[in-house]
Amino acid sequence: MLARLFNVAIMLGRASGGSYEKLNDCGDPENPFLQVTRQIHEHEQENELREQMSGYKRMRRQHQKQLIALENKLKAEMDEHRLRLQKEVETQANNAYIELEKLAKKHAIYTEKEMKTTSADEKKFQQQITTQQKKELTTFLDTQKKQYKLCKEKIKEEMNEDPSTPKKEKQERLSKHKENMQHSQAEEEAQLLSQQRVYYDRNCRAFKRKIMVKRHEFEQEQIREELNKKKTQKEMEHAMLIRHDESTQELEQRQLKTLQKLRMDLIRLQHQTELENQIEYNNRRERELHRKHVMELRQQPKNLKAMEMQIKKQFQDTCKVQTKQYKALRNHQLEVSPKSEHKAILKALKEEQTRKLAILAEQYEQSINEMMASQALRLDEAQEAECQALRHQLQQEMELLNAYQSKIKMQTEAQHERELQKLEQKVSLRRAHLEQKIEEELASLQKERTERIKHLLERQEREVDTFDMESVRLGFGNLGALDYPKEDYR
Repeated sequence: MLARLFNVAIMLGRASGGSYEKLNDCGDPENPFLQVTRQIHEHEQENELREQMSGYKRMRRQHQKQLIALENKLKAEMDEHRLRLQKEVETQANNAYIELEKLAKKHAIYTEKEMKTTSADEKKFQQQITTQQKKELTTFLDTQKKQYKLCKEKIKEEMNEDPSTPKKEKQERLSKHKENMQHSQAEEEAQLLSQQRVYYDRNCRAFKRKIMVKRHEFEQEQIREELNKKKTQKEMEHAMLIRHDESTQELEQRQLKTLQKLRMDLIRLQHQTELENQIEYNNRRERELHRKHVMELRQQPKNLKAMEMQIKKQFQDTCKVQTKQYKALRNHQLEVSPKSEHKAILKALKEEQTRKLAILAEQYEQSINEMMASQALRLDEAQEAECQALRHQLQQEMELLNAYQSKIKMQTEAQHERELQKLEQKVSLRRAHLEQKIEEELASLQKERTERIKHLLERQEREVDTFDMESVRLGFGNLGALDYPKEDYR
């Protein structure tokens, strides 16, 4: 009976320990204060988590707004840059057109001036020849008159030397000589006039050829100046386009660097915030577990006291049952035993009862001590296990966060590398197109230069050939006997 009671006490102690373990997990379900405290704490945790998630969302929206604002700013800056370059190209083209117009007007004015000058020079040249020929003719006529007078006097002297010659014969001879003299002088005068006319026509023709050659040289100089001007303008345009491409490349690289820097700064800020929140979360979990353990330690004496009272009550009930059994056994022994033995029987029963109660009390004390030691050890082990589990969980969560952040960082760096490679490819392709365009424009300009010079030289050569053929047809021969100047203006 006593052993059965002891086993019941042990079982009750284990049952109480099980209830205590359950209390360690969720508190005493019969304690309203603990239930309210737990509900308030859970509500605060939910609010903190909700506020933390809201903070993450606000931060990401803010970061997205910052990136969009920067992208819009950079796009506006690029649009302004391209507009400025486009205006510079248009200004360059307008200035080039104005310069060519000025050069064309300058050439037209200079051509008109040269035409007037050559016309005046031609008239002056003709006037010089005419004046010179007039002087030659006057000198020639004076010489003829002197010769005529000398011949006349000489004939007279010859006729005077022969007085036998009749006067009439002398008159006839003098008249005939005079007529021959006049005829000869007239022929000489006509020959001189003819020579002067040929000389005048030939030299005027040669002067016209000289003027034509000079005009050709002037045209060559003008077209050379125009083509050189176009080449210089095209080289300036190409230099400007290369400078524009380089400035655009610098701006694109600077903008990409600025955008990537902001993106990395925002990611670092987000990761730092996540890490701080995780650390704060870990500290809060550790503080909560610590508070829980403190509450458990504070609650443990009450639970142990309750269990001790329960075991004590069971001990008292066992003692009462045992007392009843002792009384029943005493009455039974007294009834069946002789009266003379009653005193010895009572003494023996009393000693046996005292001995068993002492054993039961010892077992009670031992059960109490074992129960307290077991509950204290179980509480320490449970709390240590909870600490280890929490530390392991928090470490895993921190590792997961670090892995996730490393993955995001690597993905961002890979994205930045792709963006940089894409920009380099874009810049390289654009530069290749620009160089191809420059090469094509230079080839087109060289083709235009060659064709225009070729057409000019061919036209001038045809003009010279036509003029020389006309001169030959007029009987002047090759007046120039000169090689037509053909300069290589390439």
